[in-house]
Amino acid sequence: MKPTDTSEFFNNLNAGVFAQQLGRALSDVAAGVVDHGKKGKVVITLELSQIGESNQVKIGHKLDYTVPTKRGSKREDTALDTPMYVTPDGIVLFQTNPTDQLFNRDQTPVLPR
Repeated sequence: MKPTDTSEFFNNLNAGVFAQQLGRALSDVAAGVVDHGKKGKVVITLELSQIGESNQVKIGHKLDYTVPTKRGSKREDTALDTPMYVTPDGIVLFQTNPTDQLFNRDQTPVLPR
């Protein structure tokens, strides 16, 4: 099995929303650290479980971060699940390429006249 493409993996979680949330969290925490000189924290938790007896897994993804403020800190977390497939190409959103041609020219259901 090939290693999973982590860039594509994170972009597929929650239809790309998780990657956007992660980017926002990283920027907010870094800004708080620079502005207030205190430590911040970003935690990503991934839990994988098999769906039935298939080659599909449910990926529970949680983002938890703490932004330092002038007099304390501000914390936020979010958690959702995304189903994905385990394939020879790694963990992917679609088991097969949805843009592949369904039939090749020799298999076309319409015969030429």
